[in-house]
Amino acid sequence: MASSHTHSHHHHDHDHSRIAREKINTAFLAGISLNLIFVMIQIVVGLRIHSLALLSDAGHNFADVGSLFISMIAFRLLRSRSNPNYTYGYRKTSVLTALFNAMLLLVSIGAILYEAAHRFLNPEPVQGLTIAWISAIGIAINAGSAFLFYKDKNKDINLRSAFVHLLGDAVISIGLVMGGVIIWYTQWYWLDSLLGVIVAVIILWMTWSLFKESMRLSLDGVPHHIDLLEVRKEALAIPGIAALHHLHVWAISTTENAMTAHLVLAKEFSANEIAAIKTELRHSMHHLGIHHLTLETEVNGQPCSAEDCD
Repeated sequence: MASSHTHSHHHHDHDHSRIAREKINTAFLAGISLNLIFVMIQIVVGLRIHSLALLSDAGHNFADVGSLFISMIAFRLLRSRSNPNYTYGYRKTSVLTALFNAMLLLVSIGAILYEAAHRFLNPEPVQGLTIAWISAIGIAINAGSAFLFYKDKNKDINLRSAFVHLLGDAVISIGLVMGGVIIWYTQWYWLDSLLGVIVAVIILWMTWSLFKESMRLSLDGVPHHIDLLEVRKEALAIPGIAALHHLHVWAISTTENAMTAHLVLAKEFSANEIAAIKTELRHSMHHLGIHHLTLETEVNGQPCSAEDCD
């Protein structure tokens, strides 16, 4: 009876997981499609009215479309199986994708600033009201796309990246609407270049934290939400563990973290007692966001078997 209940519960969780993955996949496809259509509109109109603000935002949005596509592929690869060459599968691609996305956006900032500097010296007449109307469409598309990722934004750095970028795009579009109206009313054509610079600064502000975190994870740094002092505290609170060293925590992917450590036991324990200690530690670490543990045990007073035991 208990076995049947466990199987049913596992099947129920599996269904929920599958539905969640399908929902996120649909969010990616919708975000990519809507933004790609909007980018095409921005490019065509931006070229026709010679608006740097629209073309800058189009370049930024196109980078976001590419980011969304790569993030979607990386999200699908999170469930890839291990193989002889890649023992964790291709899960790390989600980390590399986040880093690539951040670097792509930083490159786009340089291109926008270069063009803005040129336009400041040679301002061109632009149709402010057209900028405002096109940007108003962008508010609806980007805010709607961001909403699709709102519920799951804290589950994965790539989902958070998609949400932040799309929401940021909506905020940028609001600024472009206001700027377009001002240009139309005042004929201050230099404001178009200033709006391009403002877009670049906002992109930099949104991208910098993503760049730092993705770089940290790419170098197998400790994920920002995991505190090693807390890890040690939780481990040492378990009866039987006297010390903890040779501790390493890193990200396997943007959603999974791993840990290796040497447990110094207070005394000699039986195999069953050691297994119970490890099980309790795994449970504690799971609550801290660490899902894969490899543990080696040694008795207090014994020399460490590793070359580097710090």
